[in-house]
Amino acid sequence: MSIPPEHDTRFRGKHIIITGAGGNFGREGCIYFGLRGAKISALDLNKETLLETEALLRSKLDDAISIKCFECNVTDPASVQVAIDGAVEEYGVPHLLWNNAGYQGEIKPTLEYSLADFTNVMNINVCGMFNVLQTVAKKMASDPQQESGVGSHKYSIVNTASVAAMRGTPAMVAYSSSKAAILAMTVSSAKDLAPYGIRVNAISPALIGPGYMWDRQNELHAKSGSPYFASDSDEVAKGKISGVPMKRLGTIEEVVKSVAYLLSDDSSYITAFNLVVDGGMSGGLR
Repeated sequence: MSIPPEHDTRFRGKHIIITGAGGNFGREGCIYFGLRGAKISALDLNKETLLETEALLRSKLDDAISIKCFECNVTDPASVQVAIDGAVEEYGVPHLLWNNAGYQGEIKPTLEYSLADFTNVMNINVCGMFNVLQTVAKKMASDPQQESGVGSHKYSIVNTASVAAMRGTPAMVAYSSSKAAILAMTVSSAKDLAPYGIRVNAISPALIGPGYMWDRQNELHAKSGSPYFASDSDEVAKGKISGVPMKRLGTIEEVVKSVAYLLSDDSSYITAFNLVVDGGMSGGLR
């Protein structure tokens, strides 16, 4: 049974930074943590969608919400530094980071994929994620309040990866490669940052919908010419869902709840882990 937001105290008073806060996942995350009393630093490159997120939160929570928006280009270290410094000035050292900003890139077979877009995907998804992770982790590591024993690692970071990293989705060579790099980044940084009381995990969703992004991806897969996808977008969608043991799409809310678990003290002895949210599609022993 779900705990009503007003009774869920896991994030009350905690400072969380969310990148990609103007997108569907980041916006839902802002709402989820805002309803539970977190102080939110919302980052996104798109100022318009970022302000839409803020307006939506204020319409739900009025003056009870603590949210500060920062226009930020994650690929620019200076932009990231300014945003994180501003967040710390507003709410103090962050307890939590959902490192969520990303770019899907083109959907084309490998032989047709442009190097320019491949580079752009890697720059945003890998270099951008590292920029944010390192900048935030430095703030966390500088906090002298270190403890020992249970609950010793009071800081938590979740990086958004994807099942594409494990499956190597056809016609998405750049995206799949970038998300695989994020998984390696998560494990390596989790080991480096554990001595500083920081846990680092990843979330790997797949087949989340319905909505524009789900429909658009199916349309692009249908047009890609890949032999792995039908030429009709409806058939592409049916084929994907047929490969899910649970025979349905996941929801953005289910992804956010999984992120919340990894960020909360409920997962206090978990680090360097990738939580897969895909209805069993990629299940198997490895």
